[in-house]
Amino acid sequence: MTKLAQTSAQPAAVKPHVGKQDRHFVTALSRGLDVLSCFRSGSRLLGNQDISERCRLPKSTVSRLTYTLTKLGYLHYVKESGKYRLGTATLALGSAVLGRFEVRDLARPLMQELADLTGTSVSLGARQRLSMVYVEVCKGNAVLSLNSEVGMRLPLATSAIGRAYLAVCSDTERADLLEQIRELDHLAWPGIKQGIEKSLTMWSESGVCGSFGEWQPDVNGIACGFRPGNGLPPMAINCGAPAFKVSEEYLMTEVRPRLIDIVRRIEEGLGQAR
Repeated sequence: MTKLAQTSAQPAAVKPHVGKQDRHFVTALSRGLDVLSCFRSGSRLLGNQDISERCRLPKSTVSRLTYTLTKLGYLHYVKESGKYRLGTATLALGSAVLGRFEVRDLARPLMQELADLTGTSVSLGARQRLSMVYVEVCKGNAVLSLNSEVGMRLPLATSAIGRAYLAVCSDTERADLLEQIRELDHLAWPGIKQGIEKSLTMWSESGVCGSFGEWQPDVNGIACGFRPGNGLPPMAINCGAPAFKVSEEYLMTEVRPRLIDIVRRIEEGLGQAR
């Protein structure tokens, strides 16, 4: 697994020079948030060693951070396993954020309609560092679908939803993100850059970005980015399924027009709501 592929499995460390350049930057707070970011889908219980490896921090530092986060209720210590899980304070924060996502409530029925019509998994995502995080997931009635759930992370560089975000964010933000991706894995960068550039061209020509076996060799997907407004950063919606179930042709011919249409309806709905 390349460093780039690992960005969806662990928090991307803040650049070492950031804290030195910015006197307002609180390194201890950043590390504490990195610890919380380690808990992803499929990682409900983590020990200090697990967290140390994911955050690339000394185990002694991690021990102090997990102790403090446990005292504050953001982590819960499970004695039976000697590991930690997210605490109620963290869950309360997450619930508060999702509860205030107007776009999520508006998008959900449209996404479910699209999932049922196309037999794909349809997900709404927002960016966190070099990953896209699912904030809503709808699945069709098909027996076989992707194992997607809220909170799942996908790499910005190789997933359709990540590339769709790159297509609609500002030029300045895109340039900064691409530089971070390049620094993360110099060896993989030429191929990654080519895939991103191809997807951005695809966006300008068809209105969607794609990833056909590039994020996962057995997964095909397309995505459409949009700006929800109301102070929110860009977001994106993707449609994906196992490659043996949906082809690139099916996604581009049958699914693409429907995906673009629901994004347009979401944008119109948000405009009316504001």
